[in-house]
Amino acid sequence: MSEKKKGKSSSAGGHGHSHENGQECGGHHEPIGLEEATSSQQGPNINELMKMMREAGIDLSKTGTAPKQIDEAKSKNYQFWSTQPVPTFDEVVDDSVNTHIDPDLDPSQIRAEPYTLPAGFEWKDVDVNDAKQLQELYSLLTENYVEDDDNMFRFDYSSEFLKWALQVPGWLPQFHCGVRVQNSGKLVAFISAIPQTLKVYNKVVKMVEINFLCVVKKLRSKRVAPVLIREITRRVNQTGVFQAAFTAGIVIPKPISVCRYWHRSLNPKKLVEVKFSHIGQKMTIARMIKLYKLPAETATPGLRPMEKKDADVVTKLLNDYLKQFQLAPVFDRHEVEHIFLPQADVIYSYVVENSKGKVTDFVSFYCLPSSVMKHAQHKNIKAAYSYYNVADTVPLKQLMNDALILAHQANFDVFNALDLMYNSEILEELKFGIGDGNLQYYLYNWKCKEMQPSQIGLVLQ
Repeated sequence: MSEKKKGKSSSAGGHGHSHENGQECGGHHEPIGLEEATSSQQGPNINELMKMMREAGIDLSKTGTAPKQIDEAKSKNYQFWSTQPVPTFDEVVDDSVNTHIDPDLDPSQIRAEPYTLPAGFEWKDVDVNDAKQLQELYSLLTENYVEDDDNMFRFDYSSEFLKWALQVPGWLPQFHCGVRVQNSGKLVAFISAIPQTLKVYNKVVKMVEINFLCVVKKLRSKRVAPVLIREITRRVNQTGVFQAAFTAGIVIPKPISVCRYWHRSLNPKKLVEVKFSHIGQKMTIARMIKLYKLPAETATPGLRPMEKKDADVVTKLLNDYLKQFQLAPVFDRHEVEHIFLPQADVIYSYVVENSKGKVTDFVSFYCLPSSVMKHAQHKNIKAAYSYYNVADTVPLKQLMNDALILAHQANFDVFNALDLMYNSEILEELKFGIGDGNLQYYLYNWKCKEMQPSQIGLVLQ
């Protein structure tokens, strides 16, 4: 399929440097998730990024850098993606089109055997319920997954975060796909698929998100990444799923939408000390601290941490609210319990309960710290990422400001948010600074009309 995370992260991610006036101080890649290895999210440095692009069959010989803008990307030769069911850059999708590109395969048409790895390597699923294997995965990602352009920061996914992200209801062990050295058993590559039901315009489609694609640096010349992608596609197809949603920090054929990260300083002194933020002209540390100071207490009456008893009403709140967006998840109660019940240093979720005991609003953010690579005093940056919010009876600005206060109380250093849903209307007022890179949204084996960020209701880790 294709991929956060991220996701993202997704998941939805990026270290993003920020000045006191909100402008970031230099670019960042995205995680080497399905994004990067197939021309997506972050890489350790430009040379490694180029290697990963070549692994996926992308011709970078004329440029030396991965495209982050549509116009630049159109001039590239995407050898890998030209073989995949995705729209081309020059393809215009009619407003009425909202359907698969390739039809679903009959089980007899799906390859039965795993794809062949280079000699000396073997497929081994990673059991994240086994403490030793979970630690191996953590080490693989910590040492190889993401650094920023200047090698100053690296995403630090905790073991608890990985279990939370990978064991969403409906998860399958074969979707946690590892590659090991046959002789030593060392884990050297990983890719995962995460089940997700999505609404795309007026259709509800079972999909997966592909996340945490990671290959050790020494193996990136052996074309392991494309094999990983084909293998996870095969495994997902075997379960009757043929579509995926993913995000990427660079441009490949063809984004369904382009969003932007914004960053809000919570601990400006620390962010300056680790060179995450910079002091601009006419600004001092004291002024920055005053500028970003938050109230000691939240403003919304009845705001409290989500509890298990809230799962049914939160499920309904989320699904009813997300219907207004054109790309959004459809949650069930089991997913809501797993994804949103609070876990320290993983996921923070709050509900607003009115004077009659009715839950009316919802706000959440997740925790994704970054290790600081070369600093005598500070070893990490604790970053909060805005997740899903439902502002029904409380203004979104007030709800988000309360989230900032709660994150500050929990010792977060920075709060990140995408300009999707209604976020763009309130970010500047809340002293967020715009990031310097885009986050592209993609659908695999699906074509439909492109969307504005305000039409996107999907957040990937």
